Amino acid sequence: MLATPTKFTLVAGSAEANSRLNAFDNALLAAGIGNLNLVRVSSILPPGATRVDTLNIAPGSLVPTAYGTITSDTPGELIAAAVGVGRQADGYGVIMEFSGKCSREEAEATVAQMVRDAFARRGLELTELLVKGAEHRVERIGCAFAAVALWY
Repeated sequence: MLATPTKFTLVAGSAEANSRLNAFDNALLAAGIGNLNLVRVSSILPPGATRVDTLNIAPGSLVPTAYGTITSDTPGELIAAAVGVGRQADGYGVIMEFSGKCSREEAEATVAQMVRDAFARRGLELTELLVKGAEHRVERIGCAFAAVALWY
């Protein structure tokens, strides 16, 4: 079994490029997470995990990450991605991700409601809600990305 992460950081960014993969990579760099190997995970925040505002992880590290992303090649289109973290007073939390053709504000509102719904379904009391998103107006090929990195 892998070690349980003790820290988490919310990040978001957006960018342009000449290819879909480069747009994604550039959005990761804009979010401050581009030099890490992301291991996509489902959406449970470990009990007792501490929020840290700045990532301090060696390049190339394998980092469990819950993320939402969207890439578009439609000039003028507005795209956005957001993540939300819900916490209870004592215990685990829930992470939700969203991406779509909308504004950052709409993506953040959607993901916040998703967190509330997840807590209601589990019968948990939501004591803290954190949300972070990014939007992008496409010029050539654009990407919006938002994530919760779980680390040690």
